[in-house]
Amino acid sequence: MRGSGFIALLGGATAHPIAASAWQPAVCEPLRALRHRTKATRHIEGERGHAVLRILFGSLLLSGAMAMPAAAQNAPGVTDSEIKIGQTMPYTGPGAWLSSIGLAEKAYVQMINDQGGINGRKINLISVDDGFLTWRTGNETRKLIEVDHVAFTFGSIGTPTQLEVAKYLNERKIPQLFIVSGAYRWGNYKATPYTIPGMLPSYRLAARLYAGYILKQDPNPKICILHENTDFGRDYTAGVRDVLGDKYAATVREATYEFTDASIDRQIIEFKATGCNALIAITLPPFAVQAIRKVRDLGWKPIFFMSNISVSIPIVLQPAGLESSVGLLSSTWVKDPLDPAFENDPGMKDWRAWMSKYLPGEDVRRPSFAYGYNSAAALIQVLKQAGNDLSRENIMRQATNLRDLELPMLLPGIKVNTSPTDYWAVQQLQLTRFDGKRWVRFGDLVYDE
Repeated sequence: MRGSGFIALLGGATAHPIAASAWQPAVCEPLRALRHRTKATRHIEGERGHAVLRILFGSLLLSGAMAMPAAAQNAPGVTDSEIKIGQTMPYTGPGAWLSSIGLAEKAYVQMINDQGGINGRKINLISVDDGFLTWRTGNETRKLIEVDHVAFTFGSIGTPTQLEVAKYLNERKIPQLFIVSGAYRWGNYKATPYTIPGMLPSYRLAARLYAGYILKQDPNPKICILHENTDFGRDYTAGVRDVLGDKYAATVREATYEFTDASIDRQIIEFKATGCNALIAITLPPFAVQAIRKVRDLGWKPIFFMSNISVSIPIVLQPAGLESSVGLLSSTWVKDPLDPAFENDPGMKDWRAWMSKYLPGEDVRRPSFAYGYNSAAALIQVLKQAGNDLSRENIMRQATNLRDLELPMLLPGIKVNTSPTDYWAVQQLQLTRFDGKRWVRFGDLVYDE
């Protein structure tokens, strides 16, 4: 190989993202030495000559590589003044009731930016509408990564929607941080190492809690479970099965519904006819309203548990009828602004002041505002821990190394802990009962095992 051949190869090497100038100090001296060695070996012919030159070329590349410093590369979207983060949120469509979480997270980020940001960097949270449609989630997420060049995604909503993009993000090692989904699958850190659930317990833990309570009221119950035909619903049946074991088939009757269905009245009517004395309704708010109304209209009085994502007084219980909702059971992990126990709580006071300044006029009874506040606070903690190493690898490392983090709107006694082998940040729940005016907590905090 002639000297010009080496120059051509080196010219190709400088097309690497590392600037050509970075190579020059490392390679110039070895290159001059190599030219002398090349002259001395011109008499070597055939395969032996080619072998010598390959060895010399390898030495040249190795010496250059050893001279280059090993430094962390900040993620795309990170500059000296900005951290760009992406999020999909259903601001329109049938899931629009969830958008208050996005509003809360954006408002919290605005508060942090008003305070100067994190280590001198302002946070640019790009929150886009996906309509709670999987195909739109896919399109919008790809745009956030490939067009907007965000560092990672944060706080995006939904089990089916986030499942749609989990493979895409994980293959590219892009953190899918604190998604709003309690699906048990997100705890599988080996399958989706760059996906971590948010500041909520798993649906499966809630189901275990409900089943345990029902058994205390009746050792031989007949339980009916109405659930969405997705992982969201199936996690609840799995949790009840955890408690009942081989008695599940004889104890439980299931019925499903599709997200696009118009009504779940038929399933409720059939449940009552079977003689069930306990009902677990794993539904989104529009169907939760229907379930409460239909149970009332039938004069049915089962032990009635509602999914803890459908307990909003203004969104679910008022439309269904507050009187019809008396005695309804669920669970919680966040502080309720209507709970007199938190009237003088410092975290509650700060939250109320924040709501008044950044979300004036919004209904404080909506638990989603407290959830979004906690979620954004956890994000800020991750960024603080990351310091100036804002590589995607370090962001994920910090998200999975939270230690006894107390978020202002979590119930007392609940602390956030994550590890590289345990992605669930929140693993405690407490039972609640609606008394006609507010949700009343009872019993002890139950820990996931």
